[in-house]
Amino acid sequence: MIEVVATPSETTLVLAGDLDVAERDAFPEARARIAGMRHGRLVVDMCGVTFMDSTGAAFLISLADAGNARGSQTVLRGTDERDLFVLSVCGVLDLFVIQADCDVEAHAPTP
Repeated sequence: MIEVVATPSETTLVLAGDLDVAERDAFPEARARIAGMRHGRLVVDMCGVTFMDSTGAAFLISLADAGNARGSQTVLRGTDERDLFVLSVCGVLDLFVIQADCDVEAHAPTP
């Protein structure tokens, strides 16, 4: 699942499930929606991501590159160690601000 949520000060991209080659068809639309918002900060909420492959990493890198070109900051929230390792191997951790905390209540299933 990919959801884009905007507030006056930032855009949040909420990701859940697998961020991989099977989801790549959803990436261009999400990227276009984010690019049109022009906020100074993009928060990528990864609290619900269960798996990320190189296709998912490339998607995140493309978001950060586009944000950097506009002078905005890209924050990864709730990224687990496995996904940070993938980005580290790619040599791109410096493109992101890492926010380890994840708001568990915000991601709890609704009864």
